[in-house]
Amino acid sequence: MLTTIIVTVILGAIIGALARLVLPGKQNISTLVTVILGIIGALVGSWLYSAVSGNDGTSGIDWIALIIGVIVAAVLIVVYERVVAGRTTTRV
Repeated sequence: MLTTIIVTVILGAIIGALARLVLPGKQNISTLVTVILGIIGALVGSWLYSAVSGNDGTSGIDWIALIIGVIVAAVLIVVYERVVAGRTTTRV
């Protein structure tokens, strides 16, 4: 159980970092938020791939699920930035 949590956090950090790399420009979010959004992206991407393809598991790295996870995490980062930027911007 503890190993699963540690691996999920590490993969979330990697997926979050990859998602930030594919996005143009600078993202003004913390590393912790990047990891959290990466973990959510990995979980949602894996779930989407399993739901669409019917494959529940592989013997190695599932590259398609990884790519979907990066895309989902990138979308989450953009949405998070829009929500936070909308809250912190003062309008005249």
